[in-house]
Amino acid sequence: MRRALGMSLWVAMVSAGLAVFLFLPHFVSDFHSRDLAQAGAFFIAIIGLDLLTGYTGQISLGHGALMAIGGYTTAALIVHEHWRDVWTIPLAGIAAGIVGFVVGLPALRLSGLYLALATFALAVAMPSLIKKFSGLTGGSQGLQFLESSPSQVTGLSGKVTVLGHTMTQNHFLYYLTWSIGIVGLGVAWLVVRGRGGRTFRSVRDSEIAAVSSGVNLAWTKTFAFALSGVYAGVAGALYAIQNEIVNPLSFTVSISILLLVGAVVGGLGSLSGLVLGALFVEYLPTLSTNVSTREGVPDFIYGAAIIVVMILLPTGAGGLLRRLARPLTTWLYTRP
Repeated sequence: MRRALGMSLWVAMVSAGLAVFLFLPHFVSDFHSRDLAQAGAFFIAIIGLDLLTGYTGQISLGHGALMAIGGYTTAALIVHEHWRDVWTIPLAGIAAGIVGFVVGLPALRLSGLYLALATFALAVAMPSLIKKFSGLTGGSQGLQFLESSPSQVTGLSGKVTVLGHTMTQNHFLYYLTWSIGIVGLGVAWLVVRGRGGRTFRSVRDSEIAAVSSGVNLAWTKTFAFALSGVYAGVAGALYAIQNEIVNPLSFTVSISILLLVGAVVGGLGSLSGLVLGALFVEYLPTLSTNVSTREGVPDFIYGAAIIVVMILLPTGAGGLLRRLARPLTTWLYTRP
């Protein structure tokens, strides 16, 4: 009886979440649908970062660079090879996953702040690397989809028809991004609920104990980086498609910091609050600017808001949701 009730509540919550996903664009403007689509791209990247940092304990400050790999893969395929934009997304994820695997190799000898600085160096160097290979990346000017290959950009006319349903381009981007995000969240949930999740957590809690228990430390660390890179690459591809242009300013160091802030606000080591983390990093800068446009004030408000959230929610939104649900779960599993 209790198991059936718990399953019913879980199904009800999932159904409510899917209902919000399906009907939310009908209650907001077309412009805000585009903002939500960008938040969805952040959400996907934050899931990958949480798997790496929250579950495996490897701090990364270079996920903006992995997003750049995905974004420029999409841009190069559209502009140079004339691929349709949406078909580039899987390949962008694979490319960033391969780079993530390579980036994970130093993690075999580095940990903690040293690993964070190594990945941060990648994020700092990425804009210069992009400019160096100007034949492929367009250099400082970047690659513009509309000028180079307009026929391959979905919804260029402002309308997109999917399965007989016509919607605006921004609504399409919203549904595309969050659909991929929901699938990505499901995959991450399966990973952390299974043997892979237990392996990740054992490495996070104690590498020595993990090795003594038979965990292949080298494979686990590099796999975590590669998997996280796939998420970042897909997010970068969607981010590029939404903006219809990529250049060195599209993926600066600030993107890496934003993703880490989103993961921390959402709750490291928890998947339940990451949506709130993505919405936080998407909308807080705008809200800060709306409060005051005086120089320095929005940045101060933004920083103060992060400090307040960390004080009030040290375990992030995921921790808050777990505390709120604890009385119910305790009742379900202890009631005779």
